[in-house]
Amino acid sequence: MYRLSQIIIPIIVILAIIGFGFSFNFFDSPHGTDFKTNCTVCHTTDGWTFSADNTFNHDSTNYLLSGQHKDTKCLSCHKSLVFSEAGSSCTDCHTDIHQQTVGDECNRCHTPQSWLVTNISELHFASRFPLVGAHATADCAACHKSEQLLNFEPLSIQCIDCHNNEYTSTTKPNHISSNFSTNCEECHNVFEREWNSSGFHHNFFPLTGGHNIADCSKCHIENNYNSTPTTCFECHEADFNSTTNPAHSTSGFSTDCTICHDLTPGWKPSTFEHDPYFPIYSGKHKGEWNNCTDCHTDASNISYFSCVNCHEHSQSRMDSEHDEVSNYVFNSINCLECHPKGTED
Repeated sequence: MYRLSQIIIPIIVILAIIGFGFSFNFFDSPHGTDFKTNCTVCHTTDGWTFSADNTFNHDSTNYLLSGQHKDTKCLSCHKSLVFSEAGSSCTDCHTDIHQQTVGDECNRCHTPQSWLVTNISELHFASRFPLVGAHATADCAACHKSEQLLNFEPLSIQCIDCHNNEYTSTTKPNHISSNFSTNCEECHNVFEREWNSSGFHHNFFPLTGGHNIADCSKCHIENNYNSTPTTCFECHEADFNSTTNPAHSTSGFSTDCTICHDLTPGWKPSTFEHDPYFPIYSGKHKGEWNNCTDCHTDASNISYFSCVNCHEHSQSRMDSEHDEVSNYVFNSINCLECHPKGTED
């Protein structure tokens, strides 16, 4: 029995030493049953203290050490010797100083290299409110009032919620009395560095030609933006009545100014299409006149016209040429009756 124990006990000791060197097959590991690394990777046979010459590679785990994590002491993350108990999310080790106002995906703003946030613009472009125009250089604290507390509660993206003071204090034009929309983007372009009305679309009344003016008050008298006339005559009645070449008011001209005038190139010259009534830009009369008064000899009454004052139209000659024409009368009205296109036929 004694000889048998002399053989068995050394064998057990040898096996224990071998097992201790490679793993904790014979003993419970303080690092948990999931930790299968050979003890000699971190420890020496001189003691159980963590060796400065350890060869453990943290890349073999599910959490790679980069940036400042490379220099962090192991116990800062591994509070216990059971390594699997250490969390892998940022908030497992770091207090959320933003109090969940920006979510828990810290890597959207921070990197292991530094806690400084260098991609504010990029972050905002992925949000509901991209920083463009004047907002690109605005002070964060101007909008995020609680920024000093590192609290970034979601803010409204409506202009009026931040710029109500500007809306109510503006007098040129007065936004309140003019009942302007509080949707500022209807008139202002957020992409501009300066806050002007370049984004307003005046398409319902094109500002071209003579209407291409910078001073809105020329048309919007006393900041009247709600009932400003949109027809020419309502604004230009004085011009209509005072015009003498030809006289509009006594000649029965239409008050629809666009019949004769084009707003785009300008108020002059008149764009009145004469040829459908009597061809003067084509046919026999093309180039045979210089001014309207060549035919419309009474400037105060443009409806009056004369055919017999031009060319070779003497009454004696016309009487001779029309001696076989019934109901012939030597006057301009009758001339037009028979020669509506200005030809001899």
